Amino acid sequence: MKTPKEQIEELRTQLHNHNYNYYVLSQPEISDFEFDALMKELSELEKQYPEFDDPNSPTRRVGSDINTSFQQVEHRFPMLSLQNTYSHEEVTEFYNRVKRALNDEFEIVCELKFDGTSISLVYENGRLKQAITRGDGKHGDDVTDNVRTISSIPLLLRGNNIPEYIEARGEILLPWSVFENLNEIREKQGEAPFANPRNAASGTLKLLDPKTVASRKLDSYIYFVMGENLPTDYHFENLETASKWGLKISADSKKCKTLQEIFEFLVHWDIQRKNLPVATDGVVLKVNSLQQQKNLGFTSKFPRWAIAYKFSAEQAISTLKSVTYQVGRTGAVTPVANLEAVLLSGTTVRRASLYNEDAIMALDLHLGDKVYVEKGGEIIPKITAVDEDSRTGEGEKVIFATHCPACNSPLVRDEGESAHYCPNTTGCPPQIKGRIEHFVSRKAMNITVGPETIALLFDNDLMHDVADLYDLTYNDLINLERWGETSANNLLQSIEQSKAVSYERVLFALGIRFVGETVANKLAHAFPNIELLRKATLEQLTSVDEIGDRIAQSVIDLFSNESHMEVVARLQEHGLQFSLSEESLSLKTDKLAGITIVISGVFSIHSRDEYKAMILQHGGKNTGSISKNTDYILAGENMGPAKLEKAKKLGVKIIDEQGFLKMVE
Repeated sequence: MKTPKEQIEELRTQLHNHNYNYYVLSQPEISDFEFDALMKELSELEKQYPEFDDPNSPTRRVGSDINTSFQQVEHRFPMLSLQNTYSHEEVTEFYNRVKRALNDEFEIVCELKFDGTSISLVYENGRLKQAITRGDGKHGDDVTDNVRTISSIPLLLRGNNIPEYIEARGEILLPWSVFENLNEIREKQGEAPFANPRNAASGTLKLLDPKTVASRKLDSYIYFVMGENLPTDYHFENLETASKWGLKISADSKKCKTLQEIFEFLVHWDIQRKNLPVATDGVVLKVNSLQQQKNLGFTSKFPRWAIAYKFSAEQAISTLKSVTYQVGRTGAVTPVANLEAVLLSGTTVRRASLYNEDAIMALDLHLGDKVYVEKGGEIIPKITAVDEDSRTGEGEKVIFATHCPACNSPLVRDEGESAHYCPNTTGCPPQIKGRIEHFVSRKAMNITVGPETIALLFDNDLMHDVADLYDLTYNDLINLERWGETSANNLLQSIEQSKAVSYERVLFALGIRFVGETVANKLAHAFPNIELLRKATLEQLTSVDEIGDRIAQSVIDLFSNESHMEVVARLQEHGLQFSLSEESLSLKTDKLAGITIVISGVFSIHSRDEYKAMILQHGGKNTGSISKNTDYILAGENMGPAKLEKAKKLGVKIIDEQGFLKMVE
């Protein structure tokens, strides 16, 4: 008779095999009923014998009710983005560049570019160890618990000769059918529908409840395998081997040797993509040989051995039913066209952006117009033209709103601005919720609370501004619908940890109009505490590098508003950082005063962001492009050839990491 451990291991093996047959091979060997029965039997045994727990058990596919926050981890291999191209001419240029650089025969692998959210799957000894989002390319979120619920991602690799360590890069997707069904449910429940499957997939992957993630039926495709002991020296062949290990790859990739073969692939899939069960927005072209990839190298942003060809936007005709208006966190009011449902790029479109009053006037829109709709970059639908010949003359001309749709305040439009704004910054609900969402975001205060929870807190009269976050108590949260002890404590802990966030990020979190991360950083270093910034004059503010009249006036307006100042005062009372740390102040020098530096290439000692911070800290100026005013280029490995050529032409001095660090040591 088998021991409980043997029974559990046998059931796990059976279920892993059935999962592979169903989701990867699309060749199920048993019925859903039989599969569920095996799963139930395993689940009961695991509950009875918890000492045999395994994070990669098939029972983890259904998720759990445990609410956890995500930790940021560093990618072992950076996740770089690809350079986009939009024409056959640009594809030809890429092909010829590769040909000249290699001066040898080469193959190009053409792959469908799936439109989801990127993921890096780390397998150690054939077991799923970690799943990390792209993040900023260097660091991403650990979403392993959520990824374990995705049936097309193997928890255990199968077969022989699997390297001890591999990273499988891929895309997490929400199939069209699931996307449409999910949006129908959200609309019935009065929730805002997702704009597209990519947003839905990304949002789902970031949910703190793996059980909800499991219910959304995410899918995945692997498009790259990385590691030190790969089975071959060729990308395409490695993917084929990865498929035998149980990883799901696209069956529609193709190796091409000529431009003609590449163009045939592009033309074919520009049409056939509409029949796919998941969203695609282009084709990725990669040099097949890993050695040739290494020889070609990278620019500061992109690999030279790959590009992404984006399909042109698809167009359809629909009827304009009405125009409504949305209010953003800054008070900007955006008109939205409500359309007769029309199928576009595989999804049903009912809304399109109209941007602003000028766009409406340029189109001369009337209700009932037949309008041409297309997706900009295959994502956001927009109206590009009106079929005036079909106009009956009965439709009312569309006139831009005069009052805020949320709070009925008269709208304003500043001179030189294209957008209308609601001036009721402290009493307009969408602005309040939007500012809170910005305040808690990763690059600001990094508090683990999402838009749905913010809306819940607002609707329950628990939060009216960002300072109210710090007044929340355990009793406030535990009584909310679907909230438990763990989720309440996690949020309170995250709020408490945010009090250590640096002054620069606190300034960014305040959501001052026109003040992004870089500007907030410059303001913090120019005015090392909030009192100095509050008292700064227009002249003092505009004397700071890159601060113009518009930004300066926006800062002054914030500190002139009593309601906003009350919020700032409350945040100070709660212990948020409103001055530069002693360490930052002690390290601040004028060693680079008056010096402009451009950063280019890949670095080993510090990251690009760290070098940007150092330049600012020592009084220098960092810009993105080379000009006659550039003093130095801080160059890492694989510096872009165009920048190198321009630097030589203008006589700009090039320094490496060691040289720069000597300048500021």
